[in-house]
Amino acid sequence: MIHKGIEFTVVAAEAPGIWRWQFTINGETRGGRTEARLELLAIRRVRLRIDRALKQARRHADDPAP
Repeated sequence: MIHKGIEFTVVAAEAPGIWRWQFTINGETRGGRTEARLELLAIRRVRLRIDRALKQARRHADDPAP
């Protein structure tokens, strides 16, 4: 799946209601697990994480070097 130009994956884990996710921004891969009954809710949570990571990356790119 793609959100704001970032490709990400969400797959069911071994336990019911647990989802594994992964995405890469600027060569840095982030991943983890989230708990959700529905796959759509897990996807929404990953999209929110991507939004936060993009915002953080933008902030670091705008900071002048010390």
